[in-house]
Amino acid sequence: MPDPTPVLEIRDLHKAYGSLEVLKGVDLSARQGQVISLIGSSGSGKSTLLRCCNLLEDSQAGDVVFEGDPVRWRGEGLGRHPADPRQVVRIRTNLSMVFQQFNLWSHLTVLQNVMEAPVQVLGREPAEVEAKARDYLDKVGIGDKADRWPSELSGGQQQRAAIARALCMEPRALLFDEPTSALDPELEQEVVRVIRALAEEGRTMLLVTHDMNMARDCSDHVIFLHKGKIEEEGAPAALFGQPKSERLRGFLSATAA
Repeated sequence: MPDPTPVLEIRDLHKAYGSLEVLKGVDLSARQGQVISLIGSSGSGKSTLLRCCNLLEDSQAGDVVFEGDPVRWRGEGLGRHPADPRQVVRIRTNLSMVFQQFNLWSHLTVLQNVMEAPVQVLGREPAEVEAKARDYLDKVGIGDKADRWPSELSGGQQQRAAIARALCMEPRALLFDEPTSALDPELEQEVVRVIRALAEEGRTMLLVTHDMNMARDCSDHVIFLHKGKIEEEGAPAALFGQPKSERLRGFLSATAA
């Protein structure tokens, strides 16, 4: 049986930049094998929420709970920061993030990029990591590009290399922050196919996306954020087929135009 403890849980999360409140009390729970898509207009708080999940951003109130273990904080409000650096490392190494920009090291080959974090951060043996890295590059369809430089790859291939890099950490969950928005439509579909395949494997994923088809097809649960709050959430069929919120209906109408 799957572990009933959520891989990641967010409770009443608040995040501000100075006087600008970006997240206004958000709740989220991702169980093992669940795919959750976060949708909404620019500025709704989607990417900020994702960055708060793996502590790339500090939140000012609320709880971030990884596998039942709440983040321990020191300070309050805008001065609140994680209290235990070891806990931060554990969370970040288990919640691998794939960004909109590929962020590959230009001076390393594709294979070296994928191997870097498991060897340097996790302290694993290079020979063991190389075998897994090649497997993950094969999984995302660019095994033949292992010895190339990132500059020799197309945008879609670079993003697939970034996904292989995230997978090579063997995380408990994958966090995708608009993984296809920097790509033209043809290259976008290369990446979408990989993400769909990962969803079919039962990987735990949080996905910030502007691609409503991907959100509909890949997700178990969809959250629509509006001005820092959850306006509506539910199963994709209900959310896309029978939206209750006027704001969500307007958003879906605009994205379909």
